[in-house]
Amino acid sequence: MSAHTILGRLGLALGVFLIVSPAILFFLWMISLSVKFEVDNAAYPPVFWPEHFAWKNYTDVLSSNRFFTYFKNSLLVTGGATALAMLVGVPAGYGIARMAAHKSAIVILIARITPGLSYLIPLFLLFQWLGLLGTLWPQIIIHLVVTVPIVIWIMIGYFETTPIELEEAARIDGATRWQVFRHVALPVAKPGLAVAFILAVIFSWNNFVFGIVLAGRETRTLPVAVYNMISFDQLSWGPLAAAALIVTLPVLLLTVFAQRQIVAGLTAGAVKGG
Repeated sequence: MSAHTILGRLGLALGVFLIVSPAILFFLWMISLSVKFEVDNAAYPPVFWPEHFAWKNYTDVLSSNRFFTYFKNSLLVTGGATALAMLVGVPAGYGIARMAAHKSAIVILIARITPGLSYLIPLFLLFQWLGLLGTLWPQIIIHLVVTVPIVIWIMIGYFETTPIELEEAARIDGATRWQVFRHVALPVAKPGLAVAFILAVIFSWNNFVFGIVLAGRETRTLPVAVYNMISFDQLSWGPLAAAALIVTLPVLLLTVFAQRQIVAGLTAGAVKGG
């Protein structure tokens, strides 16, 4: 192995370390806060590894009467928004890709990068007029602002690189456009479907802004519930960090166990396009 190759790999490793290390450090510090008593969390100099672990922080969060209510709300909102996004976004991505509707793709990209707050005020007024504020429906509907553009954008890129010859052969054999989409295009696009689904789940689960404005006391999602643990008169870092980690755990596990599908889905289009 040449010296140039070794230096290149060392430089790459150093770059990855510099990029990833802050996120890992913050995550480890959150774990440290979550297993310490308040005396250790307020100590100076800071205590990273406590002598006694405060597992009570986790049990207090899990034993809360409202925790599983908020967890169920997050599941319903994320599941509903992701299912609707897949139902709408996958056919839309296929149609845009096959029609080469590049202007429509640009509109989808603009919708994706537009801040969610731009949609929040008009939709808030609409939901207020319909009398839906405080229910789960406004959150599911407004999460489509986040999930649908993600699904469409990913599926456009994937369908554009899948072989069209199979679809043309099916059309020659008498298959309808719907049959071609269902029996030919979708099976080939499974890696792209997996990536679109996973990213839609992650972005919907982690969304905070929509929930804090549209949710009622009984319809809060987990990110909003963690925020509501912060008060001016009393702030317990241990339970707060434990709650934040519990909220992060589902999407973290999903990302870890589905990392191969994510990498395969994101790189398959580039390989086929080559």
